[in-house]
Amino acid sequence: MELQIYFKFLVGLFAIVNPVGLLPVFISLTEHLDSESRNQTNRTANIGVAVILIVSLLAGSIILDIFSISLNSFRIAGGLLVVIIGMTMINGKLGENKQNKEEITESIAKTSSVALVPLAMPLMGGPGAITSMIVWGTNYPSIGYLIGFIICILIFCGCCWLLFRSAPFIIRTLGKTGLNVVTRIMGLLLMALGVEIMVGGIRNLFPGLL
Repeated sequence: MELQIYFKFLVGLFAIVNPVGLLPVFISLTEHLDSESRNQTNRTANIGVAVILIVSLLAGSIILDIFSISLNSFRIAGGLLVVIIGMTMINGKLGENKQNKEEITESIAKTSSVALVPLAMPLMGGPGAITSMIVWGTNYPSIGYLIGFIICILIFCGCCWLLFRSAPFIIRTLGKTGLNVVTRIMGLLLMALGVEIMVGGIRNLFPGLL
């Protein structure tokens, strides 16, 4: 049962971040760099994402307490956000909900720091991923589960590192059509996970409704 929970956590993380769909973004942001600099950008971005996700996972309940937000209300809002992100992925609008015009302009002006902005935040460690970490951390607050989730996050970041390192080969192999198919499948999976999160919050807020 615990392995199933960790597997669900890991699959959800891959769906909401969609690192395969971000491959063209990574290539475009690092095309001016040599191989060594691109690899360094890859490492820095994934370390940054790991820190963002782990902090969100561990401090989620504290954040909710500070703002006096109930867990079930946050589940509904977070689930809705995840559904919206999934819909944009299905519609082929990857990144539009993660990065506004000001952030795009800033990232262009600061090409030397693309590893942290915009790769680590907000493209990978965006609001959807942070919301998901807070929900998981508050649903399973025990030390054992949190350690397991942290291990899953590290596995996820390691997979992203391998994926980005082989980005040129993967894009040539899949082509634009293949990347679009993967993005839409991830979006559908993400919408299903978002609905499940919302249903859980509604069920607890209104026990007689569902």
